[in-house]
This record gives sequence, C-alpha cells and structure tokens, in this order.
Amino acid sequence: MTMGMTIATKSQKGAATRDQILDAAARLIHLQGYHCTSLDDVLRESGVGKGNFYYYFKSKEDLGYAIIDRVMRGFIERTLEPVFSDPLGDPVAQVHMFLDRVLENQRQRNCVGGCPIGNLASELSDVHEGFRQRLAGIFTEWRAKLTDALSRGQAGGRVRQGFEPSAVAQFLVASLEGAILLTKVTKDIGIMERCVEQLKHHLTLYTMNAESIQIPGAPDPPARGRTT
Repeated sequence: MTMGMTIATKSQKGAATRDQILDAAARLIHLQGYHCTSLDDVLRESGVGKGNFYYYFKSKEDLGYAIIDRVMRGFIERTLEPVFSDPLGDPVAQVHMFLDRVLENQRQRNCVGGCPIGNLASELSDVHEGFRQRLAGIFTEWRAKLTDALSRGQAGGRVRQGFEPSAVAQFLVASLEGAILLTKVTKDIGIMERCVEQLKHHLTLYTMNAESIQIPGAPDPPARGRTT
C-alpha cells in the first residue's frame, strides 16, 4: 500500500467516525433535546471512545454547531433544492410540491420527532445566541426559496401583483411549523394534511388561473363537463 493510499484510507475512516458521532448525536437530540443529551449518551449510542470524540469535536457546543449545520445542509439538499432548483419551472407548482414534501416527511416519521429545526430553535434560541443565529439562518434560507418562487411567479404573470412575496413566504413557514408541532403533540397526521390543504387553498388568492396548476407526476385533472 502506498503512502497516498494510506493517507486516503485514514481520511475516509476519520470521516466515517465523525459521521458516526454526528448520526448518533442527531438521533438522540432529535428525540430528547440538546440539554437532555449528555456526552456519555452520545458515546454509548455511537460506540466511539471519549478520546476519539474530542479529536473531532472540542466540546458538546462544537458538536451542536456541527449538527445544526448538518440539519441545514440536509434540509437544503433533500427538501429545498429538489423542488426549487429549476428557475424555469412553474413557481406555484413548486410551492405545492414543497408543501407535499413536508407533509410526506411527517408521514414517514409517523408523527414522531417533529421538525428537527423547530425543535432546536424552541429549545435553544433563548439560551444560546450562537445557536439561535445559526438556526435563524435555516429559516431565512427556507423563506428565501419560497419568496423567490413567488417573486418569479409575479414576474412571469403566474402570480398576482399587489402583495409582498416575502410576507406570504413567512406565513407559509410559520403555518407549517405550527402544523408540525401540533402533529407531533397529537400524533394525528390529519392535522398536517388539513393544514397543507388549507395552505394550498390560501395560495389560490395570489395565483392566476389556479386550476391550471400542474404538479409534476400528478394525474391530469378532469376536463370541465367531462363525465367518468
């Protein structure tokens, strides 16, 4: 084995160990919170020794920042980018797809755990300014994607003029976070389903030709007057 291969192998193992720690910590913190998760909990869950932990993270706080960054990256890569990546796509359909994706995430989690971002924000925003700022950045990115879609819709004549896209985007984010929280508390996915349905209905106030919205992969709506 050459020296280059040895270094590469060690680097891969190091990345795997760091990910192992992050995976374990993220699972624990998502279910029981940051403050209720001790370093010993993380070590037990990950199977990593204390020395290895401190090789990758200087403190529990350092681990917290890494988890927030990972949650943000995952949210952008798995939820935001797949929906909003096409600047030429129908912006209204993109917002609908986003709402459906958030709903499906809650279905897959079986109403357990809630929103990782919302959980951390609720627990840490009043007690740790650094965490608060980092978490606020995630919500800013979320609102920005929705604002951009609605602004593109206005520019293309797909969305009505006379309202502020950023205000509607903020309303959507706040409504979704509230619905996720209620779904977590009640264990009733119907709350999330009805919220998404109402948000889509609310969006028709701003859209032109709302009946023409086409969600990629969805069946074509029946033509008016056609019987089945």
